[in-house]
Amino acid sequence: MIKKKMYPTWFIFGALLLYAVLYVLPSVMGIGYSFTDWSVYSQEIHFVGWQNFATVFSTDYNYTRILGNTFLFTFVTTLAKNVIGLALAVLLTKRVKLLNFHRAVMYLPCVLSALIVGMIFKSVLNPKIGLLNTALRAIGLDALAMNWLTDSRIAFNSVMAVDIWKGMGYIMTILIAGLMSIPPTYYEAAQIDGGSAWQCFRHITLPLLMPTLTVTTVLNVIYGLKVFDTVYALTNGGPGYATEVLYTGVYKEFGLGRYAVGTTLSSIMTVVMLVVGYFMIKHMVKGGGGEA
Repeated sequence: MIKKKMYPTWFIFGALLLYAVLYVLPSVMGIGYSFTDWSVYSQEIHFVGWQNFATVFSTDYNYTRILGNTFLFTFVTTLAKNVIGLALAVLLTKRVKLLNFHRAVMYLPCVLSALIVGMIFKSVLNPKIGLLNTALRAIGLDALAMNWLTDSRIAFNSVMAVDIWKGMGYIMTILIAGLMSIPPTYYEAAQIDGGSAWQCFRHITLPLLMPTLTVTTVLNVIYGLKVFDTVYALTNGGPGYATEVLYTGVYKEFGLGRYAVGTTLSSIMTVVMLVVGYFMIKHMVKGGGGEA
């Protein structure tokens, strides 16, 4: 009996040890390297204090714009995926023909690799031979044909639109599961009392779906803060810094051999994610306590 009781303890200890080795230790080492001059151009590593942070936050580096792009991407894509995903979930829990087929079609984009999606849309949004501009010109809407990925004014919007298209099906699937868990007797009682469809949605569906929406919001925020592949595949952060996000900046710094600056960027985002995560979890716990 004693040996059997020890198995869960050893399992938890092993899991914590593995987590510490694979995640905590590299994060701490990265923060440590951000205070050095580690680069491919020097064989020795020296402590330089806050110099890398001063470089990152200088006006020449455009870090504030990179961080702003990251937060804007996170906010817009999170909001859009939740709203569109909720609308699709509500529609695809009704009695419609080929219901499972429609759900599969909506879910399909999130199965595709982000790099593949980026390559496809890079071709579709090509200003000269792309499918979108070709179709617009064919129906006489030449004025709407634009340089979707090369115009600094609209490139970031194009990147966010592609990411929303790719991820909304995943959010829809989670919300469908949440909708199907709501007892139908609530709606029957509301209809007997003369409640309209909007009143049922506002007073029954939305409140009971809030825990699921909280989960989808957390997932989207985490993804948005660490986005890389979609931006890299479509624009590689260009033109200029128009679509640059934090981890494309980290990738470029490591590509240039400026490892210390790259780890500085990553360390700053680690702190940002911890702060954001803390307040989100605090809000979730508070909300859960209020509901109880």
